[in-house]
Amino acid sequence: MIRVLLAEDLRILREALAGLLRLEGDIEVVAEVEHGDAIVPTALDRRPDVAVIDIEMPRMDGLDAAAELHRLLPGCRTLILTAVGRPGNLRRGISARVSGFILKDSRPEDLVAAIRTVAAGGRVMDPQLAYTTLDMPENPLTDREQDVLRLTAGGATPREVAGRLHLTYGTVRNYLASSVTKLDARNRVDAIRIATEAGWL
Repeated sequence: MIRVLLAEDLRILREALAGLLRLEGDIEVVAEVEHGDAIVPTALDRRPDVAVIDIEMPRMDGLDAAAELHRLLPGCRTLILTAVGRPGNLRRGISARVSGFILKDSRPEDLVAAIRTVAAGGRVMDPQLAYTTLDMPENPLTDREQDVLRLTAGGATPREVAGRLHLTYGTVRNYLASSVTKLDARNRVDAIRIATEAGWL
């Protein structure tokens, strides 16, 4: 019997998935959670074989929870549900040691098959997401440009970034300008969006 934890914040979808999985003779839904910060404590208590996790969860991001789950309960495999196939999420997922990605608009039988595959030690990857990721260009940003963009994305002003990184204000502005140029972005906000979706921040 494959013990499954379901993490999905939308109740109607979570209950529909649970009902679907309970129709399978070899799958048992042992827990359902609606908040990201409940995933790891619940998994430690219920010891599932597979955690099916929505990528966008309240209180804690699904990929952050997956990384923490791998660290504390490595025997539990993770399958990420996502509505949007962003290459950056795939890169983060690989770093978090997730076992698979599946799009929310996949067929129910594909989800069931994916759970069985990861429970058996295999990996699952939505083909469209994989191809999109392979088509992504290499990261054109330097480490320092990424640092500056990351802090800016967190709400820091250029002067605050300069203070934290021990740079001059002018140097920070230059890094922001070069990032915008390299990413062919409209402005620094657009550069942050592009870099984040690509998994470079």
